[in-house]
Amino acid sequence: MRIVFHGENAAAFSDNFDALVGDAHEVSVLPDVLASDQDRAVYAAADAIIGGRFHRGLPAAPTLRLFQVPGAGYDAVDVDALPAPAVVCNCFGHEQAIAEYVMTALLLRHVPLADADAKLRQGDWAYWAGARERAHDELAGKTIGLLGYGHIGKAIAVRARAFEMQVHVANRSAVAPSPIVDRSFTLDELDEFWPAADFFVASVPLAPETAGMVGVSAFAAMRSSAVMVNVGRGPTIDERALYEALASGRIAGAIIDTWYSYPSPDAPNPMPSALPFHTLPNVVMTPHMSGWTSGTIRRRQATMAANIKRLADGQPLQNVVRSARTALPSR
Repeated sequence: MRIVFHGENAAAFSDNFDALVGDAHEVSVLPDVLASDQDRAVYAAADAIIGGRFHRGLPAAPTLRLFQVPGAGYDAVDVDALPAPAVVCNCFGHEQAIAEYVMTALLLRHVPLADADAKLRQGDWAYWAGARERAHDELAGKTIGLLGYGHIGKAIAVRARAFEMQVHVANRSAVAPSPIVDRSFTLDELDEFWPAADFFVASVPLAPETAGMVGVSAFAAMRSSAVMVNVGRGPTIDERALYEALASGRIAGAIIDTWYSYPSPDAPNPMPSALPFHTLPNVVMTPHMSGWTSGTIRRRQATMAANIKRLADGQPLQNVVRSARTALPSR
């Protein structure tokens, strides 16, 4: 088969890919912008494309049998524009990394290692044990609210429980109480969910029904000490409502890894929001890095290679988000 890795993100998984799928396949790596006729011809001839986006401006690829998204989110893939015979799949393997990011971010709010180190290097014993006013906080006994309970939410819940936290979950479908989950809410019960936790982690995918689902009313219902963490998609949290809740002190802080503006060929280094989040002292900003680890790359590469081999052998594919169609839907 002719396998194409399209774009910088997909190319990160191409190293030694032929060793995983066998040398019977032809592997090509193409840039994000298909500027040359040769690149467009290679793309159009693909049997399998690994890429994070598809739209009608790209070559049609009439022989395409698999469009493999190298991640979980496929909101940049116009599935109706893909050839009908193509199966669309995604992959995970990032939940371990994101869960570690979330727990690290929360721990650093309570265990001031960097500040203690910096002060002691100056002879300042600011956090020395013994005096009540020098005590710092801990996670044990706090409540974490997980908005979304898929791969990411479940991985965070396991780690939060290990830190003796209470775990609340808000999910589209009900989640039964368990040794990990203390309390569960459906999405029509969010009015009860928001006041009940110290930290909130949004990991829901972006869809029409999730866009802006954390808005003014959510922040108004939260405790003033609440901290909002976004590791899902930026626009699931209303941009202005989040900024104003932080700027006004309505909530205590935020850790934001997924944003509202991203680099593009025309703007390679944009600010991540039209609003000045970077001026707020109660925000930790990171550049959509929470799931990007060597372990994530290794696990996703294995999943993608397994799907290529399944396709070649005529076996059912993993993580199917759109099955092959006999005809494109009318528009």
